[in-house]
Amino acid sequence: MFKIFKGFSKAKNTRTVPFLEILTMAAETLWSNKLRTSLTMLGVIIGISSVIAITSVGQGVQKGVEQQIQALGTDVIQILAGAARSGNVRQGVGSSSTLTWEDAKAIATQAPSAQMVSAYLQRSAQVVYAGQNTSTTIYGTDLNYPEVRNTHPQQGRYFTQEELDTAAQFAILGPTVQKTLFDQGANVIGERIRIQGEAYEVIGIMEPKGSQGPMDRDDQIFIPLTTMSKRLVGNNALVGVSVNGILVKGANQEQLEAAQFQVTNLLRLRHNIYPPQADDFRLTNQADIVSTFTSVVGLFTVMVVAIAGISLVVGGIGIANIMLVSVVERTREIGIRKAVGATNSAILNQFLAEAIVISIVGGCIGMTVGILLAFIASSIFKFPFIISFLSIIAGFGLSLTVGLIAGVIPARNASKLDPITALRSD
Repeated sequence: MFKIFKGFSKAKNTRTVPFLEILTMAAETLWSNKLRTSLTMLGVIIGISSVIAITSVGQGVQKGVEQQIQALGTDVIQILAGAARSGNVRQGVGSSSTLTWEDAKAIATQAPSAQMVSAYLQRSAQVVYAGQNTSTTIYGTDLNYPEVRNTHPQQGRYFTQEELDTAAQFAILGPTVQKTLFDQGANVIGERIRIQGEAYEVIGIMEPKGSQGPMDRDDQIFIPLTTMSKRLVGNNALVGVSVNGILVKGANQEQLEAAQFQVTNLLRLRHNIYPPQADDFRLTNQADIVSTFTSVVGLFTVMVVAIAGISLVVGGIGIANIMLVSVVERTREIGIRKAVGATNSAILNQFLAEAIVISIVGGCIGMTVGILLAFIASSIFKFPFIISFLSIIAGFGLSLTVGLIAGVIPARNASKLDPITALRSD
């Protein structure tokens, strides 16, 4: 409860005005200056909407990538071939032919902690069917790949050991490739597509895995490793079939560390690598990838939210500025109120209430805009829509705090005005 017109005590005309009534009076005053009020709110709206939208996007991206990596299995180690060098320029990991299919077979038989092993070759290629064409990623792999990656055909079948041994020209399409090349509802099993000019019979359609941002895990085709090595890549390893990477699935996540140790020692022995020589391969752990990514995204989100918070401070400065101008413009009104008995606290409450109304209304609008922006971003870039209750409370609380702080100085100045001086002002 606020008391206004307390200074009217000499006439014993003091009355207590409910806080809601003070807010209503403040709202009516602000409504009479719509443009100025709107511009004052703008900083608060931008600040809160930025904080909520950025926090939501950061959490959504983080959750989406976690789901995607976990769908591929957090109990999997990926071994990538080393980096090739061209002159003094070091190329990307996997560009050198330092891993072979024979390495994968050796790991499967000599590393006790490795439950299942799969090798793969990967290339981008142009695929054509009946005048339709698309550029997609071709995976040449073995029979263990579906189990290791936890991805299986939803129509048709995967290729067999005999088809792998004979380098059969069979293909299993990802759902995105199917939609690109074929009409909706068409039976594609048995159809023949052309990959780099050669015909392949479609024998299956993989189950959808979804996409996160630009990474579409359904935009790929699987063919036998032997076929890919022979027809699309060419075997350029000194010994055996060259591969880009090897996947090692542990019996459980706890055995990954033991499997990593065994695989590293085995590959160093097979590749004649001795200390202090560097490995010509690199091991990555899916669980470590999730942890690292979560950490990086978390830090990035905090940094960007902090930057967005600066706009809230700017919004507060705007409120303070407008309130100071309002005090100057309404000096005569303040003088009249004081002359009829309004106390300093009543004037202070009046201007503080106006600052609070600006913060509350600006905060509500900013919150709505922030949620809307987050929803649009999640719909466009295909990541989970997550709104943190904490970010809303923090953003709204910060807005209210900024409004109160920004309103204190102008309100205090207004409350201390001398009535006679105020009445004489123009």
